[in-house]
Amino acid sequence: MATTDQEGFSAAEKAAMKERAAEVRAPKKRMTKAEKAAQARKDVEEKIAGYSGSDQEIAQRLHRIITSTAPQLEPKTWYGMPAYALDGKILCFIQDAQKFEARYLTLGFNDVARLDAGTMWPTSFAITALDDQLEEQIAALVAQAAAS
Repeated sequence: MATTDQEGFSAAEKAAMKERAAEVRAPKKRMTKAEKAAQARKDVEEKIAGYSGSDQEIAQRLHRIITSTAPQLEPKTWYGMPAYALDGKILCFIQDAQKFEARYLTLGFNDVARLDAGTMWPTSFAITALDDQLEEQIAALVAQAAAS
């Protein structure tokens, strides 16, 4: 039987699961729908503000692109990451490089995004810098995903 160097979940994966558990267990305050949405948006903006270096700038721009392209999406945290939900299901999320000790920030889409293109298509994108052309491409992906 072959053995692997890694047994079980990594420290980063365990931390993400703990963050998700805390999100689920968070006290349910009596708030209006508008108040809950405002609090969720604030939580996402605070999470992005905690990013370091270029990840913070890129995430702020992604947040702006996503919320302006698809205002029907609900910003919220998901496994400790900024995420955007459609009808209560996470459509896309922003993962900073530091979270999983990666080389780059990632914009990811879940299966509800239906970005299907043939029999194979990308569902996450490494982003190291943004320019106007890339912003347009991301906006088009978000619009396509939100129309699912």
